[in-house]
Amino acid sequence: MSSDDAWTAAALPDQSGRRVVVTGANSGLGFEATRAFARAGAHVVMACRSTERGEDARDDIVAELPGASLTVHELDLAALDSVAAFADWFTAEFDSLHVLANNAGVMAIPRSETADGFETQFGVNHLGHVALTAGLLGVLRRTSGETRVVTQSSGAHRRGRIDFEDLQHEAEYGKWEAYSQSKLANLLFAYELDRRLRAASASVTSVACHPGYAATNLQLRGPQAAGSRLRLLAMRAANALVGQSAEQGAWPLLYAATNPSIDGGEYIGPGGVLNMRGHPERQQPSARSRDEDTARRLWTVSADRTGVDFDLPDPA
Repeated sequence: MSSDDAWTAAALPDQSGRRVVVTGANSGLGFEATRAFARAGAHVVMACRSTERGEDARDDIVAELPGASLTVHELDLAALDSVAAFADWFTAEFDSLHVLANNAGVMAIPRSETADGFETQFGVNHLGHVALTAGLLGVLRRTSGETRVVTQSSGAHRRGRIDFEDLQHEAEYGKWEAYSQSKLANLLFAYELDRRLRAASASVTSVACHPGYAATNLQLRGPQAAGSRLRLLAMRAANALVGQSAEQGAWPLLYAATNPSIDGGEYIGPGGVLNMRGHPERQQPSARSRDEDTARRLWTVSADRTGVDFDLPDPA
């Protein structure tokens, strides 16, 4: 598929009067998306695990864009209590939300568990965002006009399998297998959410995206956590030689969140070689990500594990 006239963040429509939540807003793709939204006039709520790093990131953006409208608030996707507290705070503080950018994530780290006992990659990348979306869906639906949930996946989803017998990888753990499962779960959730929103005739749409290969700190955290200096050096070299900038890596998310031609259930990614870099375009995800039976089962399991209720009809 061809890209939309070589779209860049410079083509971002005016966002004045709109409110956006970006998870993981203090670094990498989240920081670049936040900066672009703010430059276009949006009020961005920077949802960050560390409010100290969030405040530093906000200061950096304000130094460049003195008129930027930014709010920093704590959100730890590895703790469902924190997710619930963020959603409660937001709905009490604000009466509108136009875009929820489910962006934050971890990649290929040694096995660990969240505060609620979930394998961390599945818990942070998928379950934490499921709970956050459920908590903010009410304000998204009350906001006038079309609103969007944009969920960040990865090309790694193509290698993913949903192992319902061992979702938390307790029996056997491979860091890349767990990461790929979580990224496939992102897509299955995004598409099932869109189907249920359509069944409810809601004005909210659910869209998915991926950044290609963007050079961020995400690639470095796994080697750092494992204490592998050799892998860390290899990742830094790959980022320098192959990766596009974090600014460019944020383009698919920005395009998915704001382009008026985007419909629910679409998948946006960079259109260059191997979909690793380049301008955003509509793409086809794996057939596995479109499996409605798997998506429905994952939806039920995820809602049960997180204790959330979306109050949306089953499209079946």
